[in-house]
Amino acid sequence: VRLQASGGGLVQAGGSLRLSCAASGRTFSSYDMAWFRQAPGKEREFIAAIRRSGSSTYYADSVKGRFTISRDNAKNTVYLQMNSLKPEDTAVYYCAARRLGILSSIRSEYDYWGQGTQVTVSS
Repeated sequence: VRLQASGGGLVQAGGSLRLSCAASGRTFSSYDMAWFRQAPGKEREFIAAIRRSGSSTYYADSVKGRFTISRDNAKNTVYLQMNSLKPEDTAVYYCAARRLGILSSIRSEYDYWGQGTQVTVSS
């Protein structure tokens, strides 16, 4: 599956952005999907994941209550709604897909990655 992330940009602290990740192929609903991010000089970190059916979600503590992951299997797209953004949310955001197993926050367990979209939050 090929993934294309979009929706990043420059926003002031306290603002909102919605990221999208469009997937190619007819088997999108067979994949758990996740968002990760990587800030300059830091490791890529888990943000949120959603089960293939959309029935379950999982968030990193750093974004819980501010970010919401969702998906539309009819449109082969996963979303990340980001509210109350902080300067420390500045990073390149990546979407990822995983075919097998349970919902995971572990980077190495994801099989496919999008190219990333830059999010910059100014103070």
